[in-house]
Amino acid sequence: MTIPKAALLLLVALIALTACNKLGPRSVSAERTVTQPVKSGAPGEAPRGIPREPRNAADELTTLKSPRILVKKSERKLLLFSGNKLVRTYPIGLGLSPVGDKVRQGDRRTPEGDFYIFTKNDKSAFYLSLGVSYPNAAHAERGLRDGLITKEQYLAIMQALRTGTAPPQNTRLGGDIYIHGNGAGSDWTWGCVALDDRDIRELFNVIPVGTPVRIQP
Repeated sequence: MTIPKAALLLLVALIALTACNKLGPRSVSAERTVTQPVKSGAPGEAPRGIPREPRNAADELTTLKSPRILVKKSERKLLLFSGNKLVRTYPIGLGLSPVGDKVRQGDRRTPEGDFYIFTKNDKSAFYLSLGVSYPNAAHAERGLRDGLITKEQYLAIMQALRTGTAPPQNTRLGGDIYIHGNGAGSDWTWGCVALDDRDIRELFNVIPVGTPVRIQP
Protein backbone atom coordinates (compact mmCIF):
# COMPACT_ATOMS: atom_id res chain seq x y z
CA MET A 1 0.00 0.00 0.00
CA THR A 2 1.40 3.39 -0.99
CA ILE A 3 1.51 5.99 1.82
CA PRO A 4 0.15 9.40 0.65
CA LYS A 5 2.88 12.03 0.39
CA ALA A 6 1.14 14.38 2.87
CA ALA A 7 0.89 11.63 5.48
CA LEU A 8 4.56 10.73 5.00
CA LEU A 9 5.64 14.35 5.52
CA LEU A 10 3.53 14.56 8.70
CA LEU A 11 5.14 11.38 10.04
CA VAL A 12 8.67 12.75 9.42
CA ALA A 13 7.78 16.02 11.19
CA LEU A 14 6.43 14.19 14.24
CA ILE A 15 9.60 12.09 14.52
CA ALA A 16 11.81 15.21 14.33
CA LEU A 17 9.77 17.01 16.99
CA THR A 18 10.03 14.04 19.35
CA ALA A 19 13.81 13.93 18.89
CA CYS A 20 14.14 17.65 19.67
CA ASN A 21 12.14 17.32 22.87
CA LYS A 22 14.58 14.71 24.13
CA LEU A 23 17.58 16.98 23.69
CA GLY A 24 16.70 19.63 26.29
CA PRO A 25 18.19 19.77 29.82
CA ARG A 26 16.77 17.37 32.37
CA SER A 27 14.56 18.65 35.16
CA VAL A 28 16.16 18.50 38.58
CA SER A 29 14.07 16.88 41.29
CA ALA A 30 17.02 16.30 43.60
CA GLU A 31 20.79 16.47 43.54
CA ARG A 32 22.27 13.15 42.50
CA THR A 33 25.76 11.78 42.11
CA VAL A 34 26.91 10.02 38.97
CA THR A 35 26.94 6.25 39.46
CA GLN A 36 29.15 5.64 36.43
CA PRO A 37 32.23 7.88 36.15
CA VAL A 38 32.58 9.98 33.03
CA LYS A 39 35.87 9.42 31.20
CA SER A 40 38.28 12.32 31.43
CA GLY A 41 39.90 13.96 28.46
CA ALA A 42 43.55 14.93 28.35
CA PRO A 43 45.60 15.07 31.58
CA GLY A 44 44.58 18.08 33.65
CA GLU A 45 41.07 18.06 32.23
CA ALA A 46 37.90 17.30 34.13
CA PRO A 47 35.07 15.26 32.58
CA ARG A 48 33.48 17.03 29.56
CA GLY A 49 36.96 18.22 28.51
CA ILE A 50 36.94 21.30 30.73
CA PRO A 51 40.30 22.13 32.36
CA ARG A 52 40.35 21.68 36.12
CA GLU A 53 42.25 24.95 36.33
CA PRO A 54 40.92 27.16 33.50
CA ARG A 55 43.72 29.12 31.90
CA ASN A 56 41.59 32.25 31.76
CA ALA A 57 41.22 32.30 35.55
CA ALA A 58 42.68 35.64 36.57
CA ASP A 59 44.87 36.17 39.63
CA GLU A 60 41.93 37.92 41.31
CA LEU A 61 40.13 34.56 41.49
CA THR A 62 43.06 32.85 43.18
CA THR A 63 43.29 35.54 45.85
CA LEU A 64 39.63 35.98 46.79
CA LYS A 65 39.12 37.71 50.13
CA SER A 66 35.85 37.04 51.96
CA PRO A 67 34.13 35.67 48.83
CA ARG A 68 30.38 35.93 48.56
CA ILE A 69 27.76 35.12 45.96
CA LEU A 70 24.83 37.28 44.90
CA VAL A 71 22.11 35.80 42.67
CA LYS A 72 19.77 38.23 40.90
CA LYS A 73 16.87 36.11 39.72
CA SER A 74 15.13 38.74 37.59
CA GLU A 75 18.38 39.48 35.75
CA ARG A 76 19.37 35.78 35.45
CA LYS A 77 22.83 36.58 36.82
CA LEU A 78 25.15 35.21 39.50
CA LEU A 79 27.69 37.73 40.79
CA LEU A 80 30.88 36.68 42.56
CA PHE A 81 32.47 39.19 44.93
CA SER A 82 35.84 39.35 46.63
CA GLY A 83 34.99 41.52 49.61
CA ASN A 84 33.16 44.46 48.03
CA LYS A 85 34.79 43.98 44.62
CA LEU A 86 32.80 42.33 41.84
CA VAL A 87 35.11 39.88 40.06
CA ARG A 88 32.77 37.73 37.93
CA THR A 89 29.25 37.78 36.48
CA TYR A 90 27.77 34.52 35.19
CA PRO A 91 24.49 33.91 33.30
CA ILE A 92 22.15 31.47 35.06
CA GLY A 93 18.99 29.44 34.65
CA LEU A 94 16.42 29.06 37.44
CA GLY A 95 13.55 26.81 38.46
CA LEU A 96 10.72 26.04 36.08
CA SER A 97 8.56 28.47 38.10
CA PRO A 98 11.10 31.29 38.46
CA VAL A 99 8.99 34.07 40.01
CA GLY A 100 8.53 34.19 43.78
CA ASP A 101 10.16 32.63 46.82
CA LYS A 102 10.20 28.88 47.38
CA VAL A 103 7.44 27.79 49.76
CA ARG A 104 7.11 24.03 49.61
CA GLN A 105 8.45 20.86 48.06
CA GLY A 106 7.67 20.55 44.36
CA ASP A 107 6.77 24.19 43.65
CA ARG A 108 9.79 24.42 41.31
CA ARG A 109 10.78 27.84 42.63
CA THR A 110 14.30 29.03 43.34
CA PRO A 111 14.38 30.23 46.97
CA GLU A 112 15.14 33.79 48.00
CA GLY A 113 17.03 35.06 51.03
CA ASP A 114 20.38 34.59 52.75
CA PHE A 115 22.13 31.20 52.73
CA TYR A 116 25.60 29.64 52.74
CA ILE A 117 27.37 26.89 50.82
CA PHE A 118 27.22 23.76 52.99
CA THR A 119 28.85 21.23 50.64
CA LYS A 120 30.75 20.81 47.36
CA ASN A 121 30.03 17.82 45.11
CA ASP A 122 32.50 16.97 42.35
CA LYS A 123 30.51 13.87 41.32
CA SER A 124 27.22 15.61 40.64
CA ALA A 125 24.90 14.35 37.90
CA PHE A 126 24.97 17.98 36.76
CA TYR A 127 28.77 18.13 36.44
CA LEU A 128 29.69 20.05 39.65
CA SER A 129 27.51 21.46 42.40
CA LEU A 130 27.53 23.70 45.45
CA GLY A 131 24.90 22.98 48.11
CA VAL A 132 22.80 25.98 49.20
CA SER A 133 21.54 25.96 52.82
CA TYR A 134 17.81 26.04 52.07
CA PRO A 135 15.58 26.22 54.08
CA ASN A 136 16.83 29.21 56.05
CA ALA A 137 15.33 30.60 59.26
CA ALA A 138 12.67 32.66 57.47
CA HIS A 139 11.46 29.63 55.51
CA ALA A 140 11.44 27.50 58.65
CA GLU A 141 9.43 30.07 60.62
CA ARG A 142 6.89 30.45 57.82
CA GLY A 143 6.67 26.69 57.38
CA LEU A 144 6.02 26.16 61.09
CA ARG A 145 3.36 28.89 61.11
CA ASP A 146 1.63 27.42 58.06
CA GLY A 147 1.74 23.85 59.35
CA LEU A 148 4.14 22.55 56.72
CA ILE A 149 6.70 21.37 59.28
CA THR A 150 6.58 20.18 62.86
CA LYS A 151 8.18 21.91 65.84
CA GLU A 152 10.84 19.17 65.89
CA GLN A 153 11.68 19.80 62.22
CA TYR A 154 11.81 23.53 62.87
CA LEU A 155 14.27 23.03 65.73
CA ALA A 156 16.42 20.72 63.59
CA ILE A 157 16.61 23.35 60.85
CA MET A 158 17.56 26.08 63.29
CA GLN A 159 20.25 23.89 64.90
CA ALA A 160 21.81 23.17 61.49
CA LEU A 161 21.84 26.88 60.65
CA ARG A 162 23.57 27.69 63.93
CA THR A 163 26.33 25.15 63.20
CA GLY A 164 26.71 25.94 59.49
CA THR A 165 25.74 22.43 58.39
CA ALA A 166 23.07 21.09 56.03
CA PRO A 167 19.49 21.84 57.13
CA PRO A 168 17.07 18.89 56.86
CA GLN A 169 16.41 18.37 53.17
CA ASN A 170 13.39 16.07 53.31
CA THR A 171 10.62 18.14 54.91
CA ARG A 172 7.55 19.53 53.16
CA LEU A 173 9.52 22.75 52.63
CA GLY A 174 11.64 20.93 50.05
CA GLY A 175 15.41 20.87 49.71
CA ASP A 176 18.28 19.80 47.45
CA ILE A 177 18.87 23.34 46.21
CA TYR A 178 22.23 23.56 44.45
CA ILE A 179 24.26 25.83 42.23
CA HIS A 180 25.32 23.43 39.49
CA GLY A 181 26.21 22.96 35.84
CA ASN A 182 24.43 21.59 32.74
CA GLY A 183 23.48 24.88 31.15
CA ALA A 184 22.21 28.41 31.78
CA GLY A 185 20.23 28.84 28.59
CA SER A 186 16.74 28.53 30.13
CA ASP A 187 14.79 28.07 33.37
CA TRP A 188 14.73 24.28 33.59
CA THR A 189 15.55 23.14 37.13
CA TRP A 190 13.28 22.25 40.05
CA GLY A 191 14.60 25.22 42.03
CA CYS A 192 18.37 25.10 41.59
CA VAL A 193 20.61 27.74 40.01
CA ALA A 194 22.16 26.40 36.80
CA LEU A 195 25.36 27.66 35.18
CA ASP A 196 27.19 26.69 32.02
CA ASP A 197 29.75 23.97 32.74
CA ARG A 198 32.83 26.15 32.25
CA ASP A 199 31.41 28.75 34.62
CA ILE A 200 30.58 26.28 37.40
CA ARG A 201 34.08 24.79 37.05
CA GLU A 202 35.62 28.22 37.61
CA LEU A 203 33.28 28.98 40.52
CA PHE A 204 33.68 25.52 42.08
CA ASN A 205 37.48 25.93 42.11
CA VAL A 206 37.47 29.09 44.22
CA ILE A 207 34.41 28.87 46.49
CA PRO A 208 34.93 27.31 49.95
CA VAL A 209 32.27 25.69 52.08
CA GLY A 210 30.67 28.40 54.24
CA THR A 211 30.61 31.06 51.49
CA PRO A 212 27.60 33.40 51.96
CA VAL A 213 24.93 33.30 49.25
CA ARG A 214 22.20 35.91 48.83
CA ILE A 215 19.40 35.23 46.35
CA GLN A 216 17.32 38.24 45.35
CA PRO A 217 14.05 38.36 43.37
